Amino acid sequence: MRFQNLARYPDIGSNSYLIEFGETRAVLDAGTHPKHTGLDTLPLFDRVEPGSLDAIFVSHPHLDHIGGLPVLINQQPQAAVIMSEATRDSGVALLHNSVSVMTSQKRELMEPNYPLYSHRQINEQEHLWHTRSVGESFSFGETDRVRTEFFRAGHVPGAVGIRFEHEGETTFYTGDVHFEDQTLTRGANFPTGEIDTLIIETTRGEFPRDPEYSRAKEKQKLGETIERIISQGGSILIPVFAFGKTQELLLMLHELRDEGVIPHVPVHIGGLSTKMTTIADRHADMDGRFHRDYQILEEFEDLQILARGRSEPEFHPGTIYALSSGMMSEHTVSHRFARRILSSPKHALLFVGYADSETPGGRILAAGQGGRIQLNQDSPHETPIECEVHRFDFSGHSPRNQLADYAVKCNPKKVILVHGDFPAKTWFQEELERRLPHSEIIIPRPGEWVE
Repeated sequence: MRFQNLARYPDIGSNSYLIEFGETRAVLDAGTHPKHTGLDTLPLFDRVEPGSLDAIFVSHPHLDHIGGLPVLINQQPQAAVIMSEATRDSGVALLHNSVSVMTSQKRELMEPNYPLYSHRQINEQEHLWHTRSVGESFSFGETDRVRTEFFRAGHVPGAVGIRFEHEGETTFYTGDVHFEDQTLTRGANFPTGEIDTLIIETTRGEFPRDPEYSRAKEKQKLGETIERIISQGGSILIPVFAFGKTQELLLMLHELRDEGVIPHVPVHIGGLSTKMTTIADRHADMDGRFHRDYQILEEFEDLQILARGRSEPEFHPGTIYALSSGMMSEHTVSHRFARRILSSPKHALLFVGYADSETPGGRILAAGQGGRIQLNQDSPHETPIECEVHRFDFSGHSPRNQLADYAVKCNPKKVILVHGDFPAKTWFQEELERRLPHSEIIIPRPGEWVE
């Protein structure tokens, strides 16, 4: 087996990896990088000879794993594109939204290469995508057949880890993984035996999780904070990603209401979040889903949907606003709405997911209540943060100790560390070299081949 890191940068983003089994070649994921624009946001697709791939696998539909897929398909039209059914449905919607975002950025950023693909291209390509279920065994490749199987990854609905078997050797790619149950999805169910090469994510490697942490206690803290803010006449902004985190939050709020922790108050969501929740409801009976058959849009009481054509919802006291994007990126609903919340100490801004330190959400977290934030990079004006600011850990990525434990159980000959910043990968390298002294632990540089 040969492996090449196609990620253009050494951090998280533009995730993509070329893997060879004899004469059979496949690419694992085809993401875009959120911190870059234009062609620089793509993986190193130019390193892959046009027309040379047998297959393209997509582990899940976050844009850092699927955002460059239409570009890769244009270069590799003969390749079979394979993913889970839930990833296909959510991925199509997210790619269409990406076209709209890139079209806007073409004007705002004067980016000549945007959009990288069109709505029409997505529609034409979607019909060629193949879906496989968790636990279904299948093969690909003409000369060197590779036996393949998907395993539930627990990260978001439809996310999978992928096992490949070729000539007696086994390779396993985790994709993004969460081993513990979340509110929306059950934890990962990964294989541990007979893995020769393990390709594993390292997202949370830089920092340990509090040993006293439990998801139940974190949810209780979230509920108590919401109850306190609402009881004092305040409102709450919760920046969330439209896919995955929105549905996760709504189900947590549903549970907290049933448990009597929070009152029944209106909850507002935006247009893209509504579209992604519609898709989630379509897969409410899927294996690995909690609250099976619960239709969020139909059954969640007091759910308010942003009217078509409106840039943000009307502001009302005693209301929860679950608006995208999760990092409050500029020109998004949560970013525009923030000024309504930031100006008063009786309101609160609650983060329930990842916010990069260079984004508005990350800068607000760093400044905290009483600090000041430059909401728009092109404006020198600083906005005071008068509201409460809190962060809750509902990450869709496993903490580092659980990932390291999994790697040790697999006892592979080689471990390839991907999807993490340099300090995160370094921690994993040092930890696994200590715990797996007979294994080779590798951090592949962008473009580097691993035999």
